[in-house]
Amino acid sequence: MRRRCGFALFALLIVTLSTHAETLRMAADVWPPFTDARLAGNGLAAELVSTALKRAGHRPEYVEVPWARALRGLQTGDYDLIVSAWHSDERATYGQFSKPYLTNRIRFLKHKGSDVDFQAPEDLKRYSIAVVRGYSYQPAFDADTRLKKVPVMGFQMGARMLAAGRVQLTLEDELVARFYLNRELAGIREQLEFLPRPLSENGLHILVRRSHPRHQQLVEDFDQAMQAMREDGTYRAIFARHGLSEP
Repeated sequence: MRRRCGFALFALLIVTLSTHAETLRMAADVWPPFTDARLAGNGLAAELVSTALKRAGHRPEYVEVPWARALRGLQTGDYDLIVSAWHSDERATYGQFSKPYLTNRIRFLKHKGSDVDFQAPEDLKRYSIAVVRGYSYQPAFDADTRLKKVPVMGFQMGARMLAAGRVQLTLEDELVARFYLNRELAGIREQLEFLPRPLSENGLHILVRRSHPRHQQLVEDFDQAMQAMREDGTYRAIFARHGLSEP
């Protein structure tokens, strides 16, 4: 009787775990070093998120698509969550945000040795600034028509223009900038330097579709697993594996 009861409980446990360990389609766009299928673990953010979800008993499946398609797919149910999203009231209507698991620090870069400085928004009016076309940096900065913004196709182009003296500033998330400066922009890295004051700091979250029947539980599972990763050193180890230091 005990053996039969034990077998029944074991079978029930297997069914329960199989049900709980559902496949979660998590979408992201190409945004190295955070998300990029060409990088180890699909990028820093993707590996952090995947690791936390696996610890919580889920099976994450990484899907890389353009950003607009990721947002649309979350709303239509094609994807269960977005790996890396900044908070907005609009997105909160169709998705539930986790607690922030990373901080995006948007910082200006200048030509090393120049007297360019940034202590207040008014200071920026004196400079020409390379900005990525269509990119959102910070609402007040984005909307300020008094600034001399020079549209570029990507951070790499802006950094090269800065090194060549064609603009006085450019800006990017600090980890993204360091990623490129350590790779394809290594030749001009010593010519550039960060300004101390960031333009903005934004928490990076996962965004789980509200149409998922267990969206709230998924977010709670993720938050708890991520906290455990911080406490046991896994979080720091993943940063180190990507050649980055924890901010």
